[in-house]
Amino acid sequence: MAKKLLSIIMPMYNSRDITTNIKEAIRRLNTIKISYELIVVDDGSTKNCFEEAKKIKIKNVKVVGYKQNKGKGNAIKYGSGFVSGEYAAFVDSGRDIDPSQLSNFLKIMDDTGADIVIGSKRHRDSDVHYPLLRIFMSRIYQTANKIIFSLNVRDTQVGLKLFKSRIFNLIMPKVAVKKFAFDLELLVIANKLDAKIVEAPIKIRYRFGSSVNMKAVFWILWDTAAIFYRDKILHYYDK
Repeated sequence: MAKKLLSIIMPMYNSRDITTNIKEAIRRLNTIKISYELIVVDDGSTKNCFEEAKKIKIKNVKVVGYKQNKGKGNAIKYGSGFVSGEYAAFVDSGRDIDPSQLSNFLKIMDDTGADIVIGSKRHRDSDVHYPLLRIFMSRIYQTANKIIFSLNVRDTQVGLKLFKSRIFNLIMPKVAVKKFAFDLELLVIANKLDAKIVEAPIKIRYRFGSSVNMKAVFWILWDTAAIFYRDKILHYYDK
């Protein structure tokens, strides 16, 4: 029987020290008990990230990209075209989230029969520290999503998610959001497909700052409204 393969998409945009980030990700991923490929997608960086990443000559690392910055969601959708494994995942290109946590995600997927396993800051076993204001705003946003979209998850936004490729390949062609609410749209589509979504504990090293980027908040809400319009008015995801 052929070994199962995990395809991991890592979007990057003007990442600081991308070579170190990729090598650290590889070091961590080498500890998990499954064959993997790392698909690094350059989202139109204006620095030399793409050139630096291409210097890494490791057989299970693919470096791809395009010239114009379009957002994380677009980078993941672009990277989905290079997935060849039975499982697909994506992880942020910084070192805030250890990608070896996918080993536990795979175990949870196997134990529960989930189609999708997502990291959740609100899981009782998660190790995340962030300010009360962010907790408050996040809970309001996630509660609204649960009510509006009948989405039974407590946290849509963590940058580590695992999919069975069969489901991933059905979701990605319908994704329209390129930037801020990409994760939400992806899960709304998965919910339409009756995919089983399970939340997993997550460890995030990053200590969130106390300030809130109101511009980002505006665009998240704008993208969320667009998802609502496509879902409830156009019934785009039902087609």
